[in-house]
Amino acid sequence: MRWLVVDNHDSYTHNLVQLLAVATGTDPEVVSDDDVAPGELDLGGYAGIVVSPGPGHPAEARDFALSADVLARAQVPVLGVCLGMQGMALAAGAVVDAAPVPRHGFVDRVRHTGTSVLAGLPQGFAATRYHSFRVAEPLPDDLEPLAWAGDGVLMALRHRHRPQVGVQFHPESIASTTGARIVENFVRWCRRAQHPRRYRLHARRLDGVREGDRVLAATFGATSGQDVFWLDSAARGAGSGRFSFLGPLAGHRVSSLAGLAAELAALGVDGAEQVPFEFHGGFVGWAGYEARDECGFPTARDDGTPAAHWVFVDRFVALDHGEGSTWVVALGGPEEPAWVARTVAALADPPALADPPPPGDLPVTLDTAPADYRRDVLAAQEQLRAGQSYEICLTTQARVPVDDGAGGDAFTVHRRLRAANPAPYAAFLRTAGTEVVSSSPERFLHVDGAGAVETRPIKGTAPVDTDPAALQADPKTRAENLMVVDLLRNDLGRVCVPGSVTVPHLMSVETLPTVHQLVTTVRGRLRPGTSAVDCLRACFPPGSMTGAPKLRTTEIVDALEQRPRGVYSGTIGWFSVSGAADLSVVIRTAVRVGDEWRVGAGGAVVLDSDPDAEVAEVLLKLRAPLAALTSRRLDPRQVSTGRW
Repeated sequence: MRWLVVDNHDSYTHNLVQLLAVATGTDPEVVSDDDVAPGELDLGGYAGIVVSPGPGHPAEARDFALSADVLARAQVPVLGVCLGMQGMALAAGAVVDAAPVPRHGFVDRVRHTGTSVLAGLPQGFAATRYHSFRVAEPLPDDLEPLAWAGDGVLMALRHRHRPQVGVQFHPESIASTTGARIVENFVRWCRRAQHPRRYRLHARRLDGVREGDRVLAATFGATSGQDVFWLDSAARGAGSGRFSFLGPLAGHRVSSLAGLAAELAALGVDGAEQVPFEFHGGFVGWAGYEARDECGFPTARDDGTPAAHWVFVDRFVALDHGEGSTWVVALGGPEEPAWVARTVAALADPPALADPPPPGDLPVTLDTAPADYRRDVLAAQEQLRAGQSYEICLTTQARVPVDDGAGGDAFTVHRRLRAANPAPYAAFLRTAGTEVVSSSPERFLHVDGAGAVETRPIKGTAPVDTDPAALQADPKTRAENLMVVDLLRNDLGRVCVPGSVTVPHLMSVETLPTVHQLVTTVRGRLRPGTSAVDCLRACFPPGSMTGAPKLRTTEIVDALEQRPRGVYSGTIGWFSVSGAADLSVVIRTAVRVGDEWRVGAGGAVVLDSDPDAEVAEVLLKLRAPLAALTSRRLDPRQVSTGRW
């Protein structure tokens, strides 16, 4: 592989060249900015390009002419350092102006998202700064911030739609503690881009739909503690519910959305036309609420679960509830048909499972007692009256100790939950020491292989024994739904073809076993070259879990809630190697962390919200998942304590 360094006449460029040579095992080619006229340098054949630091400003041709040309034409990954990052940002429409305080030879601590070339680096690593200019925030939509210095100045960014990443500090400095690892991450990214992998899909169809819990237990070890997944269409909803997917979670893991995007960009599949579903293998997992840190909504909070956790799946079973069939699917080489045949044989008659026992009598504790939740609702309304937000999605969490007796394991909890509260986006995940049991009714995003995207936000929930027409006509509920719909139209507009975002169904009532809910459907068509992960990042965190405007409102929510949300309020689902994706919003969900279960619930606070009604809505939403964990019920007589 060939590597190029564009030298902007910096006295430290060859320290950077040394790092690249060590990481690649070969000497990179070095071209000075004034060696070749813009447009004349042949960029073909390079695996990766580094644009060096240097004096001056990237808007000045005498300082950056060749580098600007390289950034405009390069199709391979580019790492811009200092001036190189500034030029990258300027080309994307960012402002490059005077830094608050010039920094030269100043060693600072860097806070970062842990993504792209910063993946795997410790928080607060030391980095040497040499710059008088900075890239100003907020950034244009095409750029994503990745890191910040102690004074808040942007230290790293990536282009959302082109293979370009930049760092403001100097990784080659002797005082920068992670320079070699940053360059190694860059080289690894370049090599993946050079060698995309195409899989062959092997599949067998069986007549009849097998019971998912029997398959997961008998074939994939769900009852013996194996890492498994079940994306479980336990109920058939509008536009959803035909297919369920289940299998082992034994593949390699990706812990960031940037890493997920890079992995998927290097993958493809042949033979997918033989199956009727869009998941052809790929990544299954979640992005928790704190994964917003990668999406322009900074947070340093951590609840002990991975903020993003995606596992590569190349063997699985698909249940076609629409046509009444079962599929066994594997990706890979000549050994995979044998695995498919063995699994087909195992599915001939998987043993029946006994009905799950009822839960034990376990205590429930709310993080926010109802009286305090009412206070937070009033505080949120003060922010609304002050013009800081239009709608604030306030939440809390209930905690239940893990039952170590019979029936306390997560698989049994999921079987209880799906029996009592079937949902079109139910899920059971056991991986990396975390267990997730979900009965979500809400589609966050669906992207098909041609780039058609759909989101179905829910705002408005009422008990199933009430009049659904009253829910649909309620002015407060309609206002909640409308604000989230307009927010999601905005989010999709960042990545969709202009004019393609439509609302075919506005505020329809859908009924589940325990609640009525008000649902809107928003659709669009992704711009060419935009991936499903790009779409996720543009829309995350889900607008139905934040409120609007999203950035200011997440800051208000942080101040009110004072705790991380974890997996709750994020998204669960799959990304296919063929480019499609299907994701739910993590609601009506229990997450096991250590020796306790956590169940989140909340609601949208608007000016017309009644604090008592908001508390009642939280208790209603907690009812189904808590009933799968404990025999205790939320007694209104004890509601003031938050303990049952």
